[in-house]
Amino acid sequence: MGYKVKVSLSNKHLHLKAEDIEKLFGKGHELSVFKQLVQPGQYACEEKVDIAGPKGVLPGIRVLGPARPETQVEIAATDARAIGIKAPVRESGKLAGTPGCRLVGPCGEVELDHGVIVALRHVHLSESQAKEAGVADKDIVSLKIDGERSLVFNNVLVRSGDGHEKEVHLDTDEGNAAACGADTFGEIIK
Repeated sequence: MGYKVKVSLSNKHLHLKAEDIEKLFGKGHELSVFKQLVQPGQYACEEKVDIAGPKGVLPGIRVLGPARPETQVEIAATDARAIGIKAPVRESGKLAGTPGCRLVGPCGEVELDHGVIVALRHVHLSESQAKEAGVADKDIVSLKIDGERSLVFNNVLVRSGDGHEKEVHLDTDEGNAAACGADTFGEIIK
């Protein structure tokens, strides 16, 4: 049997740089923790914004903290189509050449000229967990999910090192395709 990892569904969300936090929520505003996430130091915030594209709006989308060096919007392909944005599948942080959108907060708006992606599915592992699994940072693996809608996801990026803890991130389109629930685990296939 292969190396098993808990699967978590990553719903649409965004990461904001400090300057955009102030534009959207007011000068001096600091993000408020709603709940801690599995990845060390990461948290879901109380703050939410609307994401607007040429064809529509995704209302009340949660911000994840802490602040980042660059604002990044992560949505599923279904969400992108709904608001008229051609968002490419990308690794987090790889934003060059991506489309933008308009963010609307309670105190202002931000017009992004880039930063909207469909996040590349990935597995987070600490260095010791990666060693146990026989993989390394930046490896591309497959992930087998058993169940009523069993699937094998190819092109799963390994993200390993300090600040990572054992967890797979699939977006909601991917998770729904495999009928993932709160107790879903996947098996890494090298």
